[in-house]
Amino acid sequence: MSTRQQASLDGSAQHRSPETAPHKEKENTGVIAAILSGVFWGLGQCFNRQYVKGILFMLLEAMGLFYLINYLPRAVWGLYTLGETPSQMMKVGKLYKMVPGDHSIHLLIKGLITLLVLFVFIWVYVLIVRDALNVGRQRAKGDKPNNFVQSLVFVQEHKFAYLFLALPTAAVLFFTIMPIIFMILLAFTNYSAPDHIPPAKLVNWVGFQNFADLLQLGTWSGTFYGVLAWTIIWAILATVTCYFGGILVALLVQQAGIKFKTMWRTIFIIPYAIPQMLSFLIMRNMFNGEFGPINQYLSYFGLGKLPWLSDPFWAKVTVLLVNMWVGIPVTMVLVIGILTTIPRDMYEAAEVDGATAWHKFKAITMPMILYSTAPILIGQFAGNINNFNVIFLMTNGNPPNGEYQYAGSTDLLVTWLYKLTLDNNKFNIAAAIGIIIFIIVASLSIWSYRRTRSFREEDMIQ
Repeated sequence: MSTRQQASLDGSAQHRSPETAPHKEKENTGVIAAILSGVFWGLGQCFNRQYVKGILFMLLEAMGLFYLINYLPRAVWGLYTLGETPSQMMKVGKLYKMVPGDHSIHLLIKGLITLLVLFVFIWVYVLIVRDALNVGRQRAKGDKPNNFVQSLVFVQEHKFAYLFLALPTAAVLFFTIMPIIFMILLAFTNYSAPDHIPPAKLVNWVGFQNFADLLQLGTWSGTFYGVLAWTIIWAILATVTCYFGGILVALLVQQAGIKFKTMWRTIFIIPYAIPQMLSFLIMRNMFNGEFGPINQYLSYFGLGKLPWLSDPFWAKVTVLLVNMWVGIPVTMVLVIGILTTIPRDMYEAAEVDGATAWHKFKAITMPMILYSTAPILIGQFAGNINNFNVIFLMTNGNPPNGEYQYAGSTDLLVTWLYKLTLDNNKFNIAAAIGIIIFIIVASLSIWSYRRTRSFREEDMIQ
């Protein structure tokens, strides 16, 4: 190659490089802005000429780092150790004084709060880096980035829903999710009286020991399996009786030829309209075995008094009857609404084909009711597993059962959990029971719902 040709090529290269360099620089604008914001919040925004936004992000990161640097190390230490020195009486001079030590539960709560703040910090970090990247890419395309006022207007017009939901989301995170995590963690500790109650004594991690005790240790497993069996029986009977009882009442009220339908509906809905606490307390007095009105009425007819609340069998029958009293109206109102939506043409076509009342009920009415109420039926079953009110207010879990540990004959898992927590300070076992209740309810509910026709045909309803 000649010297002239080489010089021509060098000149051509020198001529192209000023054109391609700005183009590559523009392509890398978004990446550079993202890297700068990744190094420190707001630098990428300042690089994108959004100075007010960048300064605000810098101040936000400074506050976040100040909090995390001061509290995160102790939070991790507290979650790992749950404390090393309990509060104790020590001689100071001539007097004994209480010297504060580590409080295991406070360390656990503060550690969870700090970790949640760290989670929010990381989430905001990702959002800020993505914002710098997107604005940088817009600049590379030749678009002018929004100033601070224009950014506020954009958020108000396009992101207002997210901004409005930010506060309740934070509240759910710290007041709902955090307590749930706290309860789960307690199930893996020995937080219980009398040996592990802070601040005098520390709490330790014990792994799955509490679950093993519930399932295998004789003092706990007998109570657990007995209460669990009654909980499942109760949930099935309470759900079935209220559901089919409500359907029966709704069909009778809506039957052709029944007069004063509004009056009947009002009478049946009154038990549900009255606060449940009042209904249960009144029923508790009515079923009192000694001076209750029901036993007095039975004695008038020469019948013996029944131990409604003092005998294990009759106590269970009583709570089922009272639950029907307040549960049937809910299903009745729901089914009445469904019956009014069934097209009359379907019944007329069935009558033309010679269908009887039973055939119409079996082929039209009941399938339509089940299709609409199956998810609600599953919800009622899950609710009855955790039906605290009727058991606690009617029997308080009694009558006592000598074979049970801190539980009575009518206690459900949820009322047993309540007694273990507030009456006996067995927080670790109660937390383990809470996790087991969640697993049972979630598993049965998901399995049942996925087998319903409502779930299989949900895409057909638009």
